[in-house]
Amino acid sequence: MSESFAAYPSAVPVGVDTTRASIARVYDAALNGKDNFEVDRLVLDQVRAVAPAVAELAWANRDFLIRACRFLAKEAGITQYLDLGSGLPTAENTHQVVQRVDPESTVVYVDNDPMVLAHARALLANNRRTCIATADIFQPLEVLKEPTVREHLDFKKPIALFQIGTLHHYLGEDAAALMQTYIDALPSGSFVAIAHFYDPQTPELSELAQKMEDKFVHSPMGSGRFRTGDEIRAMFGTLEMIEPGLVLCDDWWPDGPRLSPLIPVRQCIVGGVGRKK
Repeated sequence: MSESFAAYPSAVPVGVDTTRASIARVYDAALNGKDNFEVDRLVLDQVRAVAPAVAELAWANRDFLIRACRFLAKEAGITQYLDLGSGLPTAENTHQVVQRVDPESTVVYVDNDPMVLAHARALLANNRRTCIATADIFQPLEVLKEPTVREHLDFKKPIALFQIGTLHHYLGEDAAALMQTYIDALPSGSFVAIAHFYDPQTPELSELAQKMEDKFVHSPMGSGRFRTGDEIRAMFGTLEMIEPGLVLCDDWWPDGPRLSPLIPVRQCIVGGVGRKK
């Protein structure tokens, strides 16, 4: 997309409320994207008051997504992907990474943000192996019954399901049960990848996490839970965790040696990949 919707209000897709923050647009702003509005940038500004480097959460999340995609496409040989909460287009989306390994890989994105849907339909129009379905990712039965999902994915063959940077926006206390519904529907040999805001439960970092959560939840976006390691592990159910397990996103198979310590904000997001036997 060469021009942003924000620059040309008349081009804003029908159904987009520019007075309310959008999760996808806040992430877009954190990643230095163009498709966001003042209300979305306000969310980041509020959190920056307690965590000036808050945008690093989005970058750690994006970096984990890319490495998980490479692992699943190259090492696990997965050719079907169900990416829940696709967000706005940035460099190295799921389909770009996995289809570079295997051009015949199928990717189904799921979202219900009008701006996300408009962008995706325009950008994916000429990609026969990639599409977007409209559904609420926190309603697994709705997603699993969605016609586009059922048409493009074969639930008799392994699927990689992504909840990367999404479940911390689910405020309910039954996130593990929500994920179990998805896991139960996946065939043997499937994988689940999750990245989630994290409360490390150490004095300094826990205080930072709780301050960020307070700002996110009480911002125009209204969500952003920093859960404990035990709470996040429960979302994988009985899946077999791929080494190194649930770790800081930056510690999940990094691309090279770390030459400087992680800043505190990047120690407040974890990721992991589990396999269904």
